[in-house]
Formats: sequence, C-alpha cells, structure tokens
Amino acid sequence: ACPGDCNCVTKELDVIDMILSQSSSAIWRAAAHEEEIRELRTRIEHSSGFSGLIGKDPQMQVIYKLIEDVAPTDATVLIQGETGTGKELVARAIHKQSLRSAKPFVVINCSAYPATLLESELFGHEKGAFTGAIRQKAGRFEQADGGTVFLDEIGEISSTAQIKLLRILQSQKFERIGGEQTLSVNVRVLAATNKDLLQEVKDSNFREDLFYRLNVIPIQLPPLKNRRNDIPLLARYFLRHFAAEQEKLVGRFSSEAMRRLLDYSWPGNVREIENSIEHAAVLAKGKVIEISDLPTLIRQTVTGKPAGTVMTMVENERKLLMEVLDECSWNKKAAAHRLGISRSTLYDKLRKYQITKPTLH
Repeated sequence: ACPGDCNCVTKELDVIDMILSQSSSAIWRAAAHEEEIRELRTRIEHSSGFSGLIGKDPQMQVIYKLIEDVAPTDATVLIQGETGTGKELVARAIHKQSLRSAKPFVVINCSAYPATLLESELFGHEKGAFTGAIRQKAGRFEQADGGTVFLDEIGEISSTAQIKLLRILQSQKFERIGGEQTLSVNVRVLAATNKDLLQEVKDSNFREDLFYRLNVIPIQLPPLKNRRNDIPLLARYFLRHFAAEQEKLVGRFSSEAMRRLLDYSWPGNVREIENSIEHAAVLAKGKVIEISDLPTLIRQTVTGKPAGTVMTMVENERKLLMEVLDECSWNKKAAAHRLGISRSTLYDKLRKYQITKPTLH
C-alpha cells in the first residue's frame, strides 16, 4: 500500500526473486532426483544381466550359478527350453567363461540342413564323396578344434549322424564323409533342443546312449510367462538398445503399454519380446512407447481378466491370426510383419493352434 515507493517495489522484486530461486532449485532437485532414479534403475538392470542373459528372476539366478560352475569344466551340457528362451546365449556364456574362450565357438542349427548335408557340415567330406563335392571340406568339428561346438536343435539329427556324434563324444574321433583317415579333435560339445528328448528316446526317435552322453549337465530354461517380473527389465533393456541403434530419443513405456506387455503370454519368449520392442521403437513418434506402437497381437491382449477366461484369450489370438493371414492372402512373411513378430514365432503359433491354410473345394 505504498504506490510509488521505491523501497516497496524493491521488496516485491526481492520476494519474486526468492520465489523464482526456490522454484528453480526445486525443479533442479526434482530433475536430479529423476536422473538418479534412472541411473539407479540402469545399474540395477545391468547387474541383473549375466554374459548377455537378462533377468533377475530366482530361476535365472540359479541358471547363472550353474553356468559359472560348469563353464570351467569340459562337461557336455544339454540346454532345453521353448523356442526363443535364449538357449544359444546360455551356450555362448558357458564358452565365454570356459578355458576354451580364446578358441572357436562354432554354431550349427541341425534343423537347417537335410540329413545328408548335415553330416557333411558336421564331419566334412572328401573330394568326390558325393555329387557336387568338388573339393575336400573340413566339417564344423574340425573348425572348432580346441574350442566349443554348439549343436542347436539336436533333436533333429538323423540316426546315422547320431551314431557319429556318439563316437565323437566317446573318443573325439571321426572320419570325413567318403574318407578313410580317422581324424582326432579336441572339442567341447554343447547341445540345445526345444523338444522333450527323453520322450523322443521313449518314442525311439533318439538314441538313449546319446541322450545320456549329452545330458551330463542339463539346463532347463523357463518360458518368459513363468518369470513375468523380468518382462519390464527385458523391455527396457531392448528399448535402450534399439533407441540407440535407431538414434531415437524414446526412453520409456506408458503405463498402459507396460500393462499390455505384462498381460501378454509371450509364446515366442525373449526373442518375441525383442522383436516386439524393436517394432515399437521403429513406430514411436515421441519419447514414450504407447499402446499404438506395440504389435497387433500385444495391443489386442485382453487385460485384467480372471484365470477362467484364458480360453477366451486363446480363441481371440487364434481368430486374430486367421484374420491377418486372410488379409495377407496367407503370405506368412507379410502376416508376421503386420503382427510385429518374427516368422519363426508365427510358425510356432500356427503349430500351437493347429492353423492351416483352408483348402478350396
């Protein structure tokens, strides 16, 4: 109440300066606190990893300890788990921490070759051993000498290859296809499968003696649906990776998007969540992943339903798969792209729901 009084104006300005200073300080402290939380979360998430494997679930901690214990030995390890659970990552972690880490780590997917070609890939061949064998070729076991051979999808190998593999495990000796010279190698064998190998033995599809030779140290990887606490961890890990790769500023998930990720069943496991987060990172327009950025299958997940409605969720997913396949004229590559999943995940879902292309009569 002192208009024109310079002292009064000065006091008011001082009060405003004080308020601005306090506000600025509060904003700075809040930003610093948020940054501390981000750094702490990142440190926790980094400490929850192990040689490329991500997860703090107790089941994963047991596996990390087993890897540490078995890595320095030469024991054969059989890694079992659903498609996409990270079996190759486990094999790489074992090799990386082994005494063979400076030597080759050779991977072969046994399901990727016809039976005749697989034997040639594994054991090599001599010139003229078969049509097209125009020169001598070293097999994967020779290439891995001193190191580790990782046989993925071991349940797919032929009975002939099973016999040869058994001999390598017993004596580290073999012959190339078409060759008479016996070769010796020094390799460690790690194998993986998404099949129940013991059941395959009972069904006479897999040799019992080979199974026990491979199964010296069994590691069973849990499906992602059985370690749901790791879903946010994995989602944020992959988001950081793809945001950096794509040079985007997207850094977190909306609460609704994270709820969808937590409610989804993840039949494709870690590989599916990796593909899904890449999909979301590509589509994201701002700094936050929204529901609209997620793949169709995850966007349409039924949330907050009681256990009794599981069949409805299954039916919804089956119906959605059929609709997208119809829209894409049953082009599986296009359908997988539209759904935001890999082709291998799509094939897994088609097998799971026994979906086949309708025949026209």
